[in-house]
Amino acid sequence: MTEKWRGRSNLQSFLDSTTPSMPSHKLPKSWCRDLNNLWQMVGKDSVEFFNLGDLWEQYCEWSAYGAGVPVCLQSEEMVVQYYVPYLSSVQIYTNKAPAGARDVKQNGGNNTVSWNGEQVGHLYLEFSESTSPYGRVPLLDKVLELSHSHPGLFSFKSTELSPASWMSVAWYPIYHIPTRRSVKELSVCFLTYHTLSSFFQDEVHGSITDLNFIQSGKNEFRSKEKCSRIYLPPFGLATYKLQGNLWTMPESGDQERITSLFTAADSWLKKLKVQHHDFTYFTTHFL
Repeated sequence: MTEKWRGRSNLQSFLDSTTPSMPSHKLPKSWCRDLNNLWQMVGKDSVEFFNLGDLWEQYCEWSAYGAGVPVCLQSEEMVVQYYVPYLSSVQIYTNKAPAGARDVKQNGGNNTVSWNGEQVGHLYLEFSESTSPYGRVPLLDKVLELSHSHPGLFSFKSTELSPASWMSVAWYPIYHIPTRRSVKELSVCFLTYHTLSSFFQDEVHGSITDLNFIQSGKNEFRSKEKCSRIYLPPFGLATYKLQGNLWTMPESGDQERITSLFTAADSWLKKLKVQHHDFTYFTTHFL
């Protein structure tokens, strides 16, 4: 094979292989207006959404066996590197305060935060992992654990969540097939950031940066007219042990994509005043 995996760089292969997709549903826009007045600014007759329960189902097999990422080695040999996903951090803000929910203070003020002059909702759940990767449970197991006290993790629709709702997934390599020795570049770890709100495309995407997301047909938070699924590509990215040129392809825009996605993640955390343990570790430990 003279080119990396069918013209894709290994970085692109990773992004494609780990981007979740869920069944797409639609609601008339008029049904969404009582959820949050932000929807009144959406110039569409209907609003697409996904169920959070369907999102976690995407991580079921990945949590059990790892997500397989085709990787082309420098020798032009193909291997499949498997990555296990961990829930690194998550913040869920609802458009309405859930019945019986306690007010949660974000910054010592009230149960809302200001973000670009807009009220971003009620903080329903906040979790950030700080234990060693060896002491963590896979993403689906962590979500099931959190859902015992936060059942909305499986019942919420993305239209019920404010633009500030997000999660971060830490991807750690576990094995590759066929096994090859001394391939240090396969030890790279990734940290991806994903929105959880249907409103993200219209309100947040343009306000942070022009990210040039995934360029393989999954480049926006949307489902195509002929596709009944919604893709959730990362809006932010951080890497650990990314060395050499195995994962990037010359003149592919990979380096620019890594920089812009990293900048977006950093900007996001600063806007919400979040101290993200894994992000700090990834950016202060290079080898």
